[in-house]
This record gives sequence, C-alpha cells and structure tokens, in this order.
Amino acid sequence: MEIRELAVEGAVEFTPRVFPDERGLFVSPFQEAAFEKAVGHRLFRAAQTNHSRSRRGVVRGVHFTVTPPGTAKYVYCAQGAALDIVIDIRVGSPTYGQWDAVLLDPVDFRAMYFPVGVGHAFVALADDTVMSYMLTSGYVAENELALSALDPALGLPIPADIDPVMSERDMAAPTLAEARAAGLLPDYATCQELTR
Repeated sequence: MEIRELAVEGAVEFTPRVFPDERGLFVSPFQEAAFEKAVGHRLFRAAQTNHSRSRRGVVRGVHFTVTPPGTAKYVYCAQGAALDIVIDIRVGSPTYGQWDAVLLDPVDFRAMYFPVGVGHAFVALADDTVMSYMLTSGYVAENELALSALDPALGLPIPADIDPVMSERDMAAPTLAEARAAGLLPDYATCQELTR
C-alpha cells in the first residue's frame, strides 16, 4: 500500500496493490496497518457506509458536518472515475483554505481519508461513477452543511470540459467566506480533539 499525505493537513491518499489474473482482479482498498501507519490511530468505528452513483458532470459538494459531532470519511471509487477533492475549512488550521484532488477509479483503486472537519466534493468524470464511503457518524440532516464548489476564491479544479450538474442545495450553498462570517465552519482545535 502506497501512502501519500495530501496538501490538507491530516488528509491522506492510499494506493493499494492490484492483483490481476485470468479471472479478473483482487484489491484491498482499505488496509488497517497502512491506515494506522499513515494516520497514527486505528480506523474509526464505522457508523454508516454510503454509496452513490452519478453521471458524468455531476458535482457533489462541498459537503461537511457540523463539528461537533463531526464526521471522518474513507472514500474510494468502485466504478467509473471521479476527481475527489478535500478542502480545509477548519478555522485555525495550518492549511486553512487549501485543497487537494485525487483521481479515484477502479484501475488504481486509490482511496482517500478525510479527517473530521474538512470539506468533501467530487466531480464524476464518467457515467455510472460509483463512490463508496465509510463514515464515523450517521446522517443527521440538520448537521449536514454545504459550501459552493463554484466559489472562485476556492478555485476547485473542475475540468473545463465539465458542465456541472448540481443539486439545488449545492447550487445555493454559501462561499467559504460567507460561511466563515456566519460562524458555520469547524474549529481546528475542536476537530483535533474529536480525532483523538
């Protein structure tokens, strides 16, 4: 398992070995020993798994959870291809306002770990893109917030040949600056405490 720290403090990319043969292939997108080595603790207790299917051009996010309770995620792409994006929205973080993006697909089977308090978005690059995630907490509607993926101050890497298809909620989401002014963003120190 290859491990790469991302530009957002605490976020990590994992690339497992893929074992192809005449039957197909075998891969382990999550491996506890590699996760613990990279992150410094065991995988969180998974409270929920999510599965989404999107057509090419769909942009989901930027989504985040009110902190506390906060949510950490482990994400990979089981079908299609997606540009998965982590955005540091934790006020006080050394990488606040920065983002990183990873191509997730069922060729390399890269996976991403999103620590508590960061924002998550992805762009579906192919029809029938299937994303699968493990989360530390279950869905509670009032705790789930969004930021604009089209915020020019963020400058997220949405490919020029993509005409974004977004939900009404994501289209109406505030910019990072608006969310910060409204006191909606997670506090870095609180996120660190929740991770321990």
